[in-house]
Amino acid sequence: MPTEYDAEYDGGPDLRHHGDAEVRGAVGLTDLAVNVRANTPPAWLKRHLAASLDGLAAYPDGRAARAAVAARHGVAPDRVLLTSGAAEAFVLLARALKVRQPVVVHPQFTEPEAALRDAGHVVGRVLLREEDGFRLSGATVPQDADLVVIGNPTNPTSALHPAASIAELARPGRYVVVDEAFMDAVPGEREALAGRTDVPGLVVLRSLTKTWGLAGLRIGYVLSDPETIATLAAAQPLWPVSSPALAAAEACVAPAALAEASDAALRISADRTHLLDGLREFASHGVRAVEPAEGPFILLRAPDAPALRERLRERGFALRRGDTFPGLGAQWLRVAVRDPGTTDRLLGALRAVLGR
Repeated sequence: MPTEYDAEYDGGPDLRHHGDAEVRGAVGLTDLAVNVRANTPPAWLKRHLAASLDGLAAYPDGRAARAAVAARHGVAPDRVLLTSGAAEAFVLLARALKVRQPVVVHPQFTEPEAALRDAGHVVGRVLLREEDGFRLSGATVPQDADLVVIGNPTNPTSALHPAASIAELARPGRYVVVDEAFMDAVPGEREALAGRTDVPGLVVLRSLTKTWGLAGLRIGYVLSDPETIATLAAAQPLWPVSSPALAAAEACVAPAALAEASDAALRISADRTHLLDGLREFASHGVRAVEPAEGPFILLRAPDAPALRERLRERGFALRRGDTFPGLGAQWLRVAVRDPGTTDRLLGALRAVLGR
């Protein structure tokens, strides 16, 4: 399995390019580039957030939200750290943990590597292969790696790695960081490691921004052993999470919200099947999705993908370019899963474009 240690990093792909750049400032585009669930936040959550504004005069107190997240995962509160989105957690990990050989398993969300590089680390890459379906099985992580980062399900490949395979990465003196930002979009959250206390060095990151449409609010959390949580907390500024974000955290891990998220995961699964079934029509044009897919998005290979992306944009659809993910190239696109009506309109646009 290819592994790269690029001490003389030449810039490579733009690690800070994210899906929001595809739609920023655009008018009239159907957003298939950002993985936030459509039609969110729900009305009840908006009302809850509005009610929290009455407390803005007081400094944020995260104890109730922290206890709620801990109860949701069946762990003690000292195993939970609330953060300003998962992105803050990546920065804390890069700055606070004393590691020498960090490795990122790619293709995956690029912010972990960007944060590590910004903190002065030389970052190794383990590149998963298309012929393996971008699955972890068979991957070789260097024995001396003392921090390994992997997404599950992985953005952008939509691969869901077995929890046992990830747990096997654990070694004495090694942190295993698992980005589970999209795990609540997987029915039953199968293969989740959140809440596990039997894997040494395990650090799990969760985000509440994707399922609940809170990207602008910034709320996420870290689950790990008390010592690691204390180390990360010491690197945070005072009051890092706002009162409305704390209110959102508490509300989104309540039983009713978890039931709603579970229902949404089932709908996403059905909508993803509809999208994958429709895309098979274009196999003769060289268009192919990576399967099996388990996240709220799919990774698509297409000949001359940049031109295809631009033509679809002309027809009102924004897709995420794939060439900014290490291990991929210009022939890749990421497509968010949407409702069947939106998917059918996309398929119609593809017919028009590929039929030229």
